[in-house]
Order: sequence, then C-alpha cells, then structure tokens
Amino acid sequence: MDHSENTTSNPRIANGARTIGDIVEARLSRRGFLAGMAATTGLMATGCATSDTSIPLSEIPESPQAAAFNFEEITRGMDETHHVPSGYTTDQVIRWGDPLFDDSPEFDPMNQSEAAQLRQFGYNNDYLGFVALPTRDDGVQRGLLCVNHEYVSSLLMQPGIAATYPASMTKEACLTEMAAHGGSVVEVELTDDGWKPVVGSSYNRRITAHTTPMKMTGPAAGHDRVKTTEDPSGLLVAGTMNNCAGGTTPWGTWLMAEENINGNFLGTLEEGHPEAENHKRFGVAGGWYQWGRHFSRYDISKEPNEPNRFGWVVEVDPMDPTSTPKKRTALGRFKHEGAESVIAPNGHVVVYMGDDQRFDYLYKFVSKNKFDPDNREANKDLLEDGTLYVARFDEDGWVEWMPLVYGEGELTPENGFNSQADVLIGARLAGDLLGATPMDRPEDVEPHSEPGTVWVMLTNNSRRTEDELNPANPRANNKFGHIIQITEPDRDFTATQSRWEILVRCGDPSVAEVGATWNPLTSDDGWFGSPDNCAVDPSGRLWVATDGNEATGASDGIWAMETEGERRGTSKAFFRAPIGAEVCGPRFTEDGESLFVSVQHPGDGDGATFESPTTRWPDFNEGTPPRPTVIAIRKIGGGPIGV
Repeated sequence: MDHSENTTSNPRIANGARTIGDIVEARLSRRGFLAGMAATTGLMATGCATSDTSIPLSEIPESPQAAAFNFEEITRGMDETHHVPSGYTTDQVIRWGDPLFDDSPEFDPMNQSEAAQLRQFGYNNDYLGFVALPTRDDGVQRGLLCVNHEYVSSLLMQPGIAATYPASMTKEACLTEMAAHGGSVVEVELTDDGWKPVVGSSYNRRITAHTTPMKMTGPAAGHDRVKTTEDPSGLLVAGTMNNCAGGTTPWGTWLMAEENINGNFLGTLEEGHPEAENHKRFGVAGGWYQWGRHFSRYDISKEPNEPNRFGWVVEVDPMDPTSTPKKRTALGRFKHEGAESVIAPNGHVVVYMGDDQRFDYLYKFVSKNKFDPDNREANKDLLEDGTLYVARFDEDGWVEWMPLVYGEGELTPENGFNSQADVLIGARLAGDLLGATPMDRPEDVEPHSEPGTVWVMLTNNSRRTEDELNPANPRANNKFGHIIQITEPDRDFTATQSRWEILVRCGDPSVAEVGATWNPLTSDDGWFGSPDNCAVDPSGRLWVATDGNEATGASDGIWAMETEGERRGTSKAFFRAPIGAEVCGPRFTEDGESLFVSVQHPGDGDGATFESPTTRWPDFNEGTPPRPTVIAIRKIGGGPIGV
C-alpha cells in the first residue's frame, strides 16, 4: 500500500530529526548535573543516568514545572476494598449477574444457570467503551457502555466445584461459563445517585461464546481452514470468547479483541496434521476449561479447524442490538490485546494491536479505503480490507512496520503460505519469518491523534534471558514491564517508519538491580509494575492501569502519568483495587468528569474459591462471592478528573 502522499522517502532523516542516539549523547553532557540530583533523589538507583533509550526526554531542574495532575495521591497497599483520592467518590455501576432486561432473573449465586446468565451482566468485565447518547430532555447524561467479558474464574465463580474439579464441570456448568463470556452492551445514565444501568433499555444486549451468530469477513472468510462440521461454509461463527481489551471506532462501533482463546480447547492432533504447527505457535489446546468434554467444537481432535475461527477482532454496532457482529480477519489472528483506532491525516483508518504473550509482536492495520465523516454506513466496512503490518524496533530508535502480504518477502508457498488467508490465520508465523521484534507482552496500544503519539504497554516477561535482549526490551527477567512511546512522523499514522523510545521502565526504583527508570519526582507511592491498559483523557493526559502489580507488594490500580516536559516519567497513584483484582478498561466520558473502570476477578489468589475468596467485594455479604464490577469515579461536586 502506498502512503507516499503523507510521508517523506526517508523519515529517519527528514526535517533534521535527531535520532535517539543523538539525544542520548546530548544528555550525557549533563551527567554531572544528573549525578548531583541523584545524591538527593535516588536518580542513579532508578537507572536514569544510563545511555539507553529509556532516559527521560527532559532534564529535571531544581524547580520543576507544575504537575499536570492535581489530586491527593493515595498510598500503596493491599486490602479487601478499593480506594480513591480525597475529594472523589465511586459509583457501583453494574456487577456480574445484575439484570439487563425486564425479564432478567435476580442474581442467585447458589443456583446459576445458562438461562439466567444469558439475561444478566457477564463475568470478568475487561474493556470498556463508552458511546455517548443524546442528553435526555431533563438534562440527564447517558450513554452506552460496551463491555468485554474476558474469561471466567471457574473455582471462584461457581459454588461446590472446587473439591472435585475438573470432574465437577457438568455440561450445564460449562454452558453457564460460556454464557458469562463475550460482552454486554448496557445503557447507563447519570442520576442523582451516580451512574446506573437502564434495565430494559432497547439498546441492551448480551453477546456470548456460543449463542451469538457472527459473520466472518475479509481474506480468511470462507477459507478451507475455517470450515467445520457445524459451518461447512466457513462464513458464520457461533460466538466470541476471551475478549480482553478492545476499541471504539470513530464511527461508533465496538471492537472486541479475542485474546487467550487457546485455553478453551482440549484434545490433541495426530502427528503431521496440517494445523499442528499453527496450533503449537498459538498454544492450542491449553485446556483451561472443560468445554471440550461436552462439546466437540472445543475438542481439536474432532474439530481441528475450530481454533482458527477465534483470535480475531470482532466489530459490533452497539446502536443496533439486532445487528450481526463481524469478525474482521484482515486485522490478523493472534492474542489480541486491544484494537484502538485513529484517523490518519490522509483519511485512512489505522488500528493498533498488541499480541499479549511473552516474545510476541506489535501490529497495526491500515484501511484500504478512507473514512467519510458524513457517512456512517460507508465506514462500517472499512476494516474489511487493508494492510496488516508487524513492528521491528531498531536500535537507532526507529520502528520499521513490515507488511504481512502474501507473496512478498518470505510469505510464499515455499514457507507454507499459499494465500493471504494463510498469512492472516498464521500471523504469528508470518511475523517470525519477517524478523519482527519479540516483545515483553504487548498489551494495550493507545494512539493519540493530535501529537501523533502511540503508547504501548509492555506488561512483563520474566522468561527473557540476557541472550534475548533487544533495544526495545532491554531487561532480562523483566518482572515489572515498561512503557514505549511511538511517534508517527507528521502525525501520519499510516507511515511505515516511526520513532520510538521508552517512557519508563517499571518496578521499584529503590532496588538498583530492578533497573527502573522513573522520573525522580515520582513518590514512594507513585511507582508501579505491570502496565496493562491505558487511556488518554480529553486533556491528552495518560492514565495507566495495571495487571500484576501485586508482585510489588501492592494491589493493582490506576496511575496518572506525566509524559511531557520536565516531569516526564513521573507517576502518581490515583486508584487502588481490592485484593486479587486486576484493573481494566479505563474510559473517560467526553467531558472528562467520569472515569469508568473495570474491576476484574476480585478475591482471586492462590487457593481462592467461591467458598473462600480473599475478599467479598463489593457486597461484603457472607456467603456471597466477590463480583467483577464496573465502577465510575467522579469528583465530589463535579469537574474534570485529576484537575
């Protein structure tokens, strides 16, 4: 695909831009100044005075600029409930099992069923999209929450199964789990009591792993490798599952990103089976769930093509609850963590995606056709056709985006690729051949249109050895992750060459061997580990949610992150989750006055069960299990968050 209309022939030297090496060399001339600062701030312990790309862009003066965030920082810790700063409040918007429809049964955790769960809010809420609706005549603010339900915590979710698991997983128990997967669309409104669901709204919808018909589109649709006994056409899939992060398009559709689908399958393939290498590269069959004991579609020895029907990005129109979701195969098949989009200056739509596994890759998709701001219907199929790219991070501070196109380079029949469908079904294998950079679990990837910035969350990789280091992943045994900033030249998100640098390397800055690189203005409560999801608020500020911060001795949460000027790399603790919980899907309303947050798998932990969780948040009723919940954070008295 030709993007020459908005790019130079070589952006690496265009406009006199300095390379990362030039910047590092300039900073090293200030080493004496930095060393002086280190004596009082612990800078040297953080590793900021090194010569790699993780050095903050700016130097820290004695009188730093005003902070971008104005709130009273909360403390690090871990307990059974959640915490927000003084002056803020939280609304309990919707919990697992809450009713969505007028005929929804009340939540009865001791008597769960597929039928009940199909009419209730699903389990382990992850990505949150918010599509604003017109304000009501009485002035009430409203919108649609689009919520992914990533997975189920079997032992924590259902009563009486732990002692004899997995034998206790009956067919009905498995169906209940399938019904809890997928997603929910729920209308919410801001009442005098905070954000609440509109039960019975005509917009409300449940999408599940097994009951929701989905159309396959793009190059892999109808290919022999996605045909099964139930669907010999290879065009219609029943359901979506393991939907982690996602995205909301400029035309108001919801992108559900299928991630760890490999764990839902049981069985083995005979030696030499055509799908053996593909399934091995994807980790099929993980056997996390017992569905394959009761349903042949989840047993790869019976349906070897079924896994190829998952691992895609699914596009849903939340404004039309009768619409058929579409699996957009042009965006590639891998463990999608997020699918955030942006409109490039040339009108093409670009979707950024991480493959959430140790040593896997970062991708972006560029649409063939252009966005039409005046025609929503014309935009609905923009993701059906385009070019998928995989990233190679070079040591000179540039990213090379390499096209995954059949017939180009190594993607030929000699290497097992006989069509574009093969390339997309085996996107990981294609990335291997092209020499993409193996990353430390690339999760959420968030573009910011105005400055042309892309934020990449690298969660962790404790398996990386000294022999496996690369410039973009510079730490062995990386238990705490890091954040990369990509800058697209002239805001051209379609560019095939981009600049990159490390914003922060996470972990405890007081432990030298960790190699953390926070701005020294970060407090003892402000640093964190395992960045996962992120959000850019209406003011352009970055907020980071974590998954795995318990490795630092504190609960997961949300941190406000300075990204510009003298305070760049300074982090500040804003929200803390209850013990065992992961924080996902931070999403601001357009006015910046409400922040929706997913609190996933509260009460989880080693040995935790339905009967014995580590917390009973948010209800705290004896005998009631912890419930994954969407909350909304607001400032008491109103006003933008963090201001």
